[in-house]
Amino acid sequence: VDYGFAVSSATTGLHLSLVALGVGPGDEVVIPDFSFPATANVVEQLGAVPIFVDIVPETYNLNPTHLDAAITAKTKVIMPVHAFGLAADMKAIRAIATSWGIPILEDAACALGATVDGAHAGSLGNVGVFSFHPRKIITTGEGGMITTNDHELAKRIGVLRSHGGIRGELYMDFVEAGFNYRLSDVHAAIGLAQMSKIGKITARRKILAQQFCRLLGDIDEVKVPEVPPGSDHAFQSFVVSLSPEVDRDQVIREMKALGIEATLGTYALHLQPYFRAKYGLRDSQFPCATFAHRHALTLPLYPQLRVRDLTRVANALRISLNRSRLVRSI
Repeated sequence: VDYGFAVSSATTGLHLSLVALGVGPGDEVVIPDFSFPATANVVEQLGAVPIFVDIVPETYNLNPTHLDAAITAKTKVIMPVHAFGLAADMKAIRAIATSWGIPILEDAACALGATVDGAHAGSLGNVGVFSFHPRKIITTGEGGMITTNDHELAKRIGVLRSHGGIRGELYMDFVEAGFNYRLSDVHAAIGLAQMSKIGKITARRKILAQQFCRLLGDIDEVKVPEVPPGSDHAFQSFVVSLSPEVDRDQVIREMKALGIEATLGTYALHLQPYFRAKYGLRDSQFPCATFAHRHALTLPLYPQLRVRDLTRVANALRISLNRSRLVRSI
């Protein structure tokens, strides 16, 4: 892209981008229901309203077929999330956004290196935001990046990121009530070292994910990640879906007892107490996100793993599934 702005976190990057796009009290921002709460929190913090949309179960991404029904005269931004490193169906989302004249903010926190038809996540909408949190593809300890090809939007982001100031010959003129959302020099130095390895890191993740899929392919209760044609998955997380009859949380407990850390995929936001109480949301409105919240399982995946490590995780998952069956039968 033409412009990139290092920021203190992906959350501050999303908040700053929404401000730069003109989102304010009473506006609506369309987001997927299945995401980390920061996606919705930044909308709330501006006094705007998050409009939740169900997901495609195979990809965990926003379902474009529900998008038109979610858009109103108050819709200011559409914010798809590229779940776990797989870009959303941006061709369909862009077509709808264009027909309504609504800008797209990509929550690409997990998707550094992901592509669709050769185009990188973060360049598929009007503006994109990446995360450099320790769990992401690369890390700066904590941090993020805003990307855009929009010159006017870039100018506003640059001003808002640094206290609303424009540098003159001798000092600053403050033209906006801006933020201190810059990345520190120390964090930036770490990021530069990480970026020099980005090709090896992403290639290694993809190789490991392919091997993981082979190791898990014969387990009936486990559905491995799907990658749509034309998409390149970055595999920031390796997330499988367990069968409806499986108690995912019990599997997590059993794997922990075997020395393997696993966790849920991410959160169905309508199930979180704050959003459920404020907006009166129901499970029936988001059946796919509800299922993913209860049955998606994140398994360990990072470049230092070897095939023997993946085999150990796969075997632990088999044992844990058997143990969870025994627990249910008692």
